[in-house]
Amino acid sequence: MPLKTLAKMTVHAAALGAALVLSGCGLDDIQLNGKIFDAVGMNNTGSVKKEAKMAERSPLVVPPGLDRLPEPGSAGAAQATAIPEIQDHDAKRQVSQADLEAKQEAYCKIHYEQAKAHGDNNADLAEGPMGPCRGSVMNVIKKVNGGSDGQ
Repeated sequence: MPLKTLAKMTVHAAALGAALVLSGCGLDDIQLNGKIFDAVGMNNTGSVKKEAKMAERSPLVVPPGLDRLPEPGSAGAAQATAIPEIQDHDAKRQVSQADLEAKQEAYCKIHYEQAKAHGDNNADLAEGPMGPCRGSVMNVIKKVNGGSDGQ
């Protein structure tokens, strides 16, 4: 065998041996340390899992027994099944959003518009329950988009 071929085979054998040695390291052994990896969520060693915050659900409604059900088509069918009030959290959020908008408008009318009319220079700093009263590009964009904040 020529010396050149023997040298190539040695290099290939060394590369193959290095690949085999390095392949013994699994991905589970690698730890990514640093605040950037923590922020991205790539470093999960020693982290405590947080429980999701969810609104309290209304209790389950157990249907009555079959012996208590009225005959289909009878007049007492609507009165026999009493369903407790169902809590609609989305409807409450919409009502509270409408209340917030009304409070914001009332607050801004007093603390911003009237203060501006009287020449108060600090009126631009007035902030109601939904943010600053002073008009801005973001307020216009929210009104054009229907007031949605990504909810």
